[in-house]
Parts: sequence; structure tokens; C-alpha cells
Amino acid sequence: MTLDHYCVMGNPISHSRSPWIHTRFAELTGQAMVYDKREIALDQFARSVHAFMAEGGRGCNITVPFKFEAAALASHTSERAQLAQACNVLSFQNGQMLADNTDGMGLVMDIERNAGWPLKGLRLLLIGAGGAAAGVLGPLINAQPAHISVANRTVGKASALVARHLPLAMLQETELLALDLQGLEADFDVIINATASSLGGVGVPVDASVLKPGALAYDMMYGPAAQGFMDWARAHGAVPRDGLGMLVEQAAEAFLIWRGVRPPSDQVLAELRQRLRACS
Repeated sequence: MTLDHYCVMGNPISHSRSPWIHTRFAELTGQAMVYDKREIALDQFARSVHAFMAEGGRGCNITVPFKFEAAALASHTSERAQLAQACNVLSFQNGQMLADNTDGMGLVMDIERNAGWPLKGLRLLLIGAGGAAAGVLGPLINAQPAHISVANRTVGKASALVARHLPLAMLQETELLALDLQGLEADFDVIINATASSLGGVGVPVDASVLKPGALAYDMMYGPAAQGFMDWARAHGAVPRDGLGMLVEQAAEAFLIWRGVRPPSDQVLAELRQRLRACS
């Protein structure tokens, strides 16, 4: 039996759970495929993608720091990847490279379905304006919250991201603002950390005053990297959640794109959490 080949590319990549997730998806859906991880030198991304295509690879997930570069590299880009200008899924078909972004769909599904937290009508704070934030802002707007503030250390970067999404926000009747990280005064129902602060082990980039009592505080990181943020949220009366569910849900969406089959993401998420608890 010939196995179709997929991988995840990033730097660093040793911590990635994507190979286990996609291997489990394949087992549960009977798909003939293999999935591994590749750490790519920072100046070798384009060459590495083309080499993987030449080897017969069928697609790959893209993680930091290559999401913007991947979107620019592709010959065809989905509507959601165009809006984000960032890509976390590449598919290779008939010599063409197709870019998509499933991060936002994964985040919204984890918050609304897995955490049971409908976003419609709520006030959201999205911290960061890099590739992670760009990938999720469109789907967050489509969930129809009343308000989203995008806060970033460099306000100009947040303003550019907001400007690109304003037509969609107007369509969904969602107020959308760009703010500086310092001096945030409003409190929010949901805050989402899309920065690399957790990965770098630095402090939470906003003051606890942004949290409403009982707010959902979500870090896109997971495992030990997210622990500091989650401890901070819990200590200030918020409901903490890490990004493990987002990781599984965005992977399920990528799997659907590649294989035409939606895997049982809820089962795989439960198995992965149990697996990580056993290893801790």
C-alpha cells in the first residue's frame, strides 16, 4: 500500500503534537498516510517546501515563524488565508501549491463547542497582531461578538490588521478597534493571548483589570508553555483554557481539506489530554 506523505514545518518543532494527532486521525478514519515533523532553517523555508513537493509530499502544516511566508509562497490562496495573509495549511495538487488557514476555525470551535462558550454578543480582547492573531481574527468576527479589541505592543501593526478586517466586521455588526497594550481600561468577557509571551516564559502582557469576573482567558499555547498564563487567569477569577483544543480542531480542519473526511476531533482531544496528563 502506498502511503501519502504529510508533515508539519516550523522552527522550533520538537515540541509539536501534530504528528501524533494526524496519525491518530488516520487510524480512526482508515486513511493511508504518514505524517512527520521537519525543523526548517529560518532561511530555507521556500526551498524546503519545494523539496517536500518534489519528494511526492501531499501537504503540510505550517507553524511559527513561517505562516506569512507560506501564504506568499502559494500559487492559490483561500479566502480566509487571503484575509489573514497567513497560512497554516499547504496542499499540493497537480504541481500547484494551495494555501489555507484553519487556525481561526479551530479556535472558535474549541471555544464554542468544546468549552461551551458562545461568542455571539460578547466583548473580546485579542492580544497580539502577528501571524497567530491574523489567522483567527476573521473567524472570531464571523462568530458575531459585539466587540473585538486587538491590542498589540506596536499599535500600527494592530491597526493594519483591523483595517483589513473592517469590511467583515461591518457586515457582522461587530465593533472592531486597535489599541495599545498599555492602559487598557475596559473589561472583557473573553481574552485571547495570541502572542509568543507564554512560549518565551515572559509575563502576561496585559493587566488583570481587563478581565471581567468569570471571564474566559484563553492562551493559544498549551502544556507547560501556557501554565503561567493559566495560573494568572485563575488567580484573578477568570476561567483559564489552553490552546490544546484549538490545536486538535485546526488539525481536524486541515485533515478534512487533505483527505475529504472529518475526523473525530473530540475523541482525539480527550485522548491527547489524558496522554499529556500521564506524561506530566
